Amino acid sequence: MKVDLTVEPLNSWIDTSGKPLIIAGPCSAETEEQVVETVRQLKALNAVHVIRAGVWKPRTRPGSFEGMGEAALPWLQAAKAETGLPIAVEVATPEHIELALKYDIDVLWVGARTTVNPFNVQEIADALRGVDVPVLIKNPVNPDLALWVGAFERIAGAGITKLAAIHRGFATGEATKYRNVPMWQMAIELKSIFPSLPIIGDPSHMAGKRAYLNELSQMAMDLNYDGLIVESHVDPDKAWSDAAQQLTPAAFGEMLDHLEIRQVESPNREFQTFMEQSRRSIDNVDRQLVEMLAARMALVERLAEYKRDNNVTLFQPDRWKEILKTRSETGKKLGLYPELVEEIYKIIHMESIRKQTEIMNNPVQNA
Repeated sequence: MKVDLTVEPLNSWIDTSGKPLIIAGPCSAETEEQVVETVRQLKALNAVHVIRAGVWKPRTRPGSFEGMGEAALPWLQAAKAETGLPIAVEVATPEHIELALKYDIDVLWVGARTTVNPFNVQEIADALRGVDVPVLIKNPVNPDLALWVGAFERIAGAGITKLAAIHRGFATGEATKYRNVPMWQMAIELKSIFPSLPIIGDPSHMAGKRAYLNELSQMAMDLNYDGLIVESHVDPDKAWSDAAQQLTPAAFGEMLDHLEIRQVESPNREFQTFMEQSRRSIDNVDRQLVEMLAARMALVERLAEYKRDNNVTLFQPDRWKEILKTRSETGKKLGLYPELVEEIYKIIHMESIRKQTEIMNNPVQNA
C-alpha cells in the first residue's frame, strides 16, 4: 500500500540559520577520548549542526572492527553534554533503536545495507511506531530507486514525519575513481517523487578517499542539496575503520570554507530574461530530439520486420560494437563525454531490442 509522505521542514527540527545542514563526526566511536576530542574540535568550527558516529558497524566480512556497541553510547552522551550538539547514530535493528533512545540519541539513520532489505526496514518501522525522532534513510547499496522509496513509505507509515534522505552513492561493480558511484540522477528522481523530502549528500562514502571530498561536496551543493554528512576523525590515519575517507576537523573546516553555496534564484532581471530565453531554446531542441528518436524507432521497426521475414537474428554483436564506437567518437568530436553518449545509446539499444522482440514474436498477418 502506498503511503503519502508527510515530511516536516528540516528547520522545524534542527536550526541551521538558513544554511545547509552539516553533520560530521567519526566513522566509528572507538574510545571516549577519541569521540570527545573529535566533537570538541568540530564544535570549535561553529559550522557543524549534528554529530555523527558509528556505534554498530556491520562489515562485509567478519573479523574487522564492527563497532563498540552500547559501550560507546555514554561517550556520545558525554560529547553532547560538553558541546550541546545533537548526536546521530545508525540503527539496524529494533534493539539498536531501543538503546539509542535510552541514551538520548537525537537523530537516527538507516544505513545502505539495511535499506536494501524490506524485512529489516519494516522491523525498524514497527519499532519506531509512536516515537517522535528524526530519521535519515541512506540509499540502498545497489541502484534500486524502488527500495529507497519503499523505505520512506514504510518509515512514514509508522508515523515518522521528521525525515530526510542521505545520498551516499551506489555499488555498481564498475571500476571508477570513486568508492561508490554517485549516480546523481537517482537522488534527483527521489526528489521528484517526494518534493518536500530534504536530501543530504554523503561525499565520504561516495569518495572512499579524502582527495575527492571537495569536488563531491561542491556537486551536492550545486544540486541544491539540503546538507552534507561527512566523516571527521581527530587522527584519521589511525582510525579503526574507513581511515582513507576521513578528514581532521581542521581539514573539514577548511573544506567548508571553500564551498560555494549558490542561490536557487537570482533577482537580477537580465538573468531572469536570459534564463527564460535559454529554457525556451532548450525546450525546442528537446522536442527535436524526441522527434528524431521517434524517427529512429520507426526505422528500427521496419528493420525488425525484414529480419523476421528473412529469419535473421535481431541482435547482431558486430553492428552493436560499431554503433557504440562510432557514436562515442562523434560525440567526443562535438565536445561530449564518450561515456554520456555510450549510456544514451545503451538505453536506446535496450528499447530497440524490446521493440524488435515484439515484432519478431508477432506473426505476419495474411491478407
